[in-house]
Amino acid sequence: MPVSNYISKVAVVGAGGNSGKFMAEALLGTGKHIITAITRVDSDSKLPDGVIVKRVDYDQPDTLVEALKGQDALVITLSGFTPKETEKRLIEAAGEANVKWILPNEWCPDTENEALVNDVSVFQPKPATRRIIEAIGKSSYICVSTGFWYEWSLAIAPAFGFNFSDRSVTLFDEGKTKISISTWPQVGRAVAALLSLPIQAVDQTQQGCLENLKNKVVYINSFTISQMDMLESVLRVTDTKMEDWTITKEPSQERYSTGLDEIQEGKRIGFAKMMYTRVFFPDGCGDFEHNKGTINSLLDLPGEDIDAATRIAIDRSKAPSWAH
Repeated sequence: MPVSNYISKVAVVGAGGNSGKFMAEALLGTGKHIITAITRVDSDSKLPDGVIVKRVDYDQPDTLVEALKGQDALVITLSGFTPKETEKRLIEAAGEANVKWILPNEWCPDTENEALVNDVSVFQPKPATRRIIEAIGKSSYICVSTGFWYEWSLAIAPAFGFNFSDRSVTLFDEGKTKISISTWPQVGRAVAALLSLPIQAVDQTQQGCLENLKNKVVYINSFTISQMDMLESVLRVTDTKMEDWTITKEPSQERYSTGLDEIQEGKRIGFAKMMYTRVFFPDGCGDFEHNKGTINSLLDLPGEDIDAATRIAIDRSKAPSWAH
């Protein structure tokens, strides 16, 4: 197949962050891509070795367009605290620069679930972003839904309910609702494998091409597990028993409502409670593996060791702040 049937040049926004670093490194590891990290002029983030660095000023759109010229694809991974207009400016610049493919700032639970999006405000810009790309009409998108990041979330006590410092856990309902989640390395592998697919099918029997995934939300994961599954992993990793832990239970809807109240009171903890607990509602919204299906096999993603990921999360939990 001609070289033009494959993506070569990929720009990554957020390559200095946790998820972005894994994406950039995995893309570099294929040996098939030239990676450009798009970063702010005043950023001091450490970027992966081997990437080309282009610094931009988001208040000067021309710098974005210039940085994106010649790129085949744009991967956006941004903090939830990034100003809302940032992604829109990137998408508009990508259109002007004729970037054909965009992986927007998805990387979260299923934003095609209307009830979930309605109940979690931070997810609401995701469908809006898809509409913006379609309206501009210069680029195609592939949104990669990953669920929450396991190593990050398990380390945050208000998120999955585990407090490792005092060996306590709060189970939502009975702790048996399963959700689909991903590790950072798995997300990196998924992005690298996805952008290594041919743009068009090599023959009529081939399903694995970007054109077949164009303007769709696709799903990848590492595990689909419950809090009880997490707890069993924690017990193995810490070499402890159930009786060594203080276990309480809280109705998921009550916890979600409490989170909303705490947000109104200006308590940061409320945001984590609200967002994470909603995905554990027994309506199945968190289990996209069984409700929607994943493209793990299409991308040849490996199975993973949950205990290894749990160990990383426990180490992360020892940082001074849960917002690390």
